Amino acid sequence: MRAQIKLGRIAGITIGLHYSWFIIALLITLSLADQFHHQTPQWGEPLVWVAATITGLLFFAALLLHELAHSVVAKSRGLRVRAITLFALGGVSQIESESPDAKTEFWIAIAGPLASVVIGIIFLFLARLSSWVPGTEASTPVGAVLHWLGYINVALAGFNMIPGYPLDGGRVLRAVIWWITGDIYRSTRLASQVGQAVAFIFILFGVYQFFKFGIGGLWLAFIGWFLLDAARSSYMQLELTEALRGKRVADVMERNCSTVEAHLSLEDFVNQYLLRTGSRCFVVVQNNAVVGLITPNEIKRVPRDQWPQTSVQSVMRPLRDLRVVAPDTPAVKALEMMTRDDLNQLPVLSDGQLQGVFSRGQVLRLLQAYAELHGH
Repeated sequence: MRAQIKLGRIAGITIGLHYSWFIIALLITLSLADQFHHQTPQWGEPLVWVAATITGLLFFAALLLHELAHSVVAKSRGLRVRAITLFALGGVSQIESESPDAKTEFWIAIAGPLASVVIGIIFLFLARLSSWVPGTEASTPVGAVLHWLGYINVALAGFNMIPGYPLDGGRVLRAVIWWITGDIYRSTRLASQVGQAVAFIFILFGVYQFFKFGIGGLWLAFIGWFLLDAARSSYMQLELTEALRGKRVADVMERNCSTVEAHLSLEDFVNQYLLRTGSRCFVVVQNNAVVGLITPNEIKRVPRDQWPQTSVQSVMRPLRDLRVVAPDTPAVKALEMMTRDDLNQLPVLSDGQLQGVFSRGQVLRLLQAYAELHGH
């Protein structure tokens, strides 16, 4: 998940917000305001809203610390962490490669929940110092804010330790199975299957809660749906990794690439090449030399009425600006590069000559063939 709003960098890690964060931030603030209003009716409206807003912001700061704990441990183990993105259901650390061993996976996974527990205990301790008495509702604004933050962070740690991959608990489960079996693929498959089972339980219980108690149950069902989608995606990633294991870019790339002359107008290109061939990527040539690539993404940026006057060369992505790979590059590494840089194609060059194009489409076709051969 990519951030649309960059907030800055911490320990060399880019921190950002996804647009969905604003939705959940608003809902949490509204929910807190309603809770504080009923819990302490003697508070005035301005105080209620200030307390709710501060609590919401501190909660997301705690979420960020949770993700930073994952990321710092990952970096200490030699893994590269590109960014942390806060979104509707929490946060996600974008770690660019798999853990090299079960021990590393375990400590990366457990770091977040441990951080949340520590944060929760600190908030509860501060609430106690502010005159809050355990077993009672806090009556002061400071106590109420600290009290809520303490319990919600402990609850967050507990929720994340549910053994449903890719939740932290699911990753801990995967690490344990990996350590026992020595097989990362088997451990990921089992953890993903447990994750899907947990997600189904969430969905069914959420639907039951909806029909019995009202709309609140839909939140649980929505979380279950999200977990189910994430668990399935993780399983597909495993299948993809297995399908690419041992393969080089040369084994997967498309060799007979469609080519188009640089001087051609976009209108002629669309009518004579794009619509007729069905190809999504074309190599642009000029004087028999490769000069770039053009895809539908570049064409969409040009207004339709300007296509006759616009050449392919003027909108293509020049070869000098493209990431390229060698034919003997491991296919998994090339796929990681495309994911990291949000690319759909990588030109494959050898001694300055184009050998083919490594694309997501080719990878997906390989995955489909792999699934059919293995009965998935």
